[in-house]
Amino acid sequence: MNKIHKGDEVIVIAGADKGRRAKVLGRHGTEHLIVEGVNLVKRHTRPNPMRNENGGIVSKEMPVHQSNVAIFNPATGKADRVGVRVAEDGAKTRVFRSSGEEIKV
Repeated sequence: MNKIHKGDEVIVIAGADKGRRAKVLGRHGTEHLIVEGVNLVKRHTRPNPMRNENGGIVSKEMPVHQSNVAIFNPATGKADRVGVRVAEDGAKTRVFRSSGEEIKV
């Protein structure tokens, strides 16, 4: 079970964008995430008249390794770790490690 999902609010804990809080836009493979406004790169694109795209320099988000982000706990206002709680019927839910409360997406 992936501990960080699309739509979660995370804090970057390592790298050039350290300390930035943003939303996860999606996963890229098994270990990488695309985070809104984090790890921006400049991409030089050619115009494509068939798709009605202009050329130029475009900023885009590149994937970040999931070990470089931590989920944001709104109760404490800090980064937190994620645990998994298994119910009696076998259903898995994600919980904050510090408080034990369930993570709501």
